[in-house]
Amino acid sequence: MASHDAYACAVSVATEYLPAQSSPEAGQFVYAYTITITNTGSVPVQLISRHWVITDAMQHVREVKGLGVVGEQPLLAPDESYSYTSSVVFSTPSGEMVGTYQMVAVDGHWFEIEVPTFWLHQAAGLH
Repeated sequence: MASHDAYACAVSVATEYLPAQSSPEAGQFVYAYTITITNTGSVPVQLISRHWVITDAMQHVREVKGLGVVGEQPLLAPDESYSYTSSVVFSTPSGEMVGTYQMVAVDGHWFEIEVPTFWLHQAAGLH
């Protein structure tokens, strides 16, 4: 039996407002987010599915569940990282996302990794 530390991943997030794809007068604010997942454990793991809770500035909540990310289910060796970029559209100028990834190790052990809440908003001072 592997130790609990065998199953661990670190997650980092970078966000960007996409003014060229947004239409504020029509209530459409588009953001890109890039997620990097690093296998900090000691066994290879595969990302199987995701679950997002997306909340806009008016507290309207929607959930997204599905297999993989951007059509992929990456397998990560220990110390290996995987990055992908996706996007989200809000009807308000800002919002937040929080979620989990469901992972399975090569030995069959299932576990979840949490994506801490991250905020999507237009950076002040951009013209």
